[in-house]
Amino acid sequence: MREPAESVAPQLAKAIASLGRSGFEAALWQLFQALARPDNMLVLAYSDGGPALELFRRAGNAQVFARLQSTYMAGAFRLSPFYGLHLQRAEEGLYRLRDIAPDAFQRSRFYVEYFGQTTIIDELAFTVWLGAGLSLNLFLGRDGQSGRVFSAGEIAACRRIVPVIAELARAHWPVPKLAAQPVEDTPAKLAAAAERSLGIALSPRQAQVALLILKGHSTLSIGLHLGVSPQTVKVFRKQLYGRCRISSQAELFALMLPLL
Repeated sequence: MREPAESVAPQLAKAIASLGRSGFEAALWQLFQALARPDNMLVLAYSDGGPALELFRRAGNAQVFARLQSTYMAGAFRLSPFYGLHLQRAEEGLYRLRDIAPDAFQRSRFYVEYFGQTTIIDELAFTVWLGAGLSLNLFLGRDGQSGRVFSAGEIAACRRIVPVIAELARAHWPVPKLAAQPVEDTPAKLAAAAERSLGIALSPRQAQVALLILKGHSTLSIGLHLGVSPQTVKVFRKQLYGRCRISSQAELFALMLPLL
């Protein structure tokens, strides 16, 4: 295997030379190809109280981003583990989806009805802080085009260059002037929307449980997050479903996703 420092030097030089110009994203794509050969790339900005902002996308398979605007950007991004990192003020660095996803993520309706449809099988993200309450997220994915996950060597190569990617991102996408916003209380937002749009009054705890279910947390994981027993979580879930007059997670997803 080529030494990363040697193999990426020309691409890195091109990315630096194209900072602030229209060719920067293409140069960055070539740099990532030298590092990890992703099938797709997406650059999003997350803010505390506003919608996500798409800055760049590239994919060889049109299915990967087919529902990006209509579903993910429209509100489902709030169910993403990566948006969770933003709200948690995670340290700047490289994160892998499988390492940060909830324990039942692949059984969640978010995965079944959205993420699984993208054909993405592995995803890395560079999390870069642009300013208070604003993060930039550079996603590299492997999808049905290659059908392969990232290797340990490719992940290590990306991790070594995190400081460089962070500085490039900050230089190319300067901090916009945003009014200070509080960190979004998503359960409260969900509860307010449910009452306003559906006439369903959810307690704060029921809204918390609903959001954790939608994100892909198991009963055990929800209990750990809330500091209660699995049996108590089952009671909360039963109360939630009764209040919403539903009987499955699929119905909960269909009911709640538009509210986000």
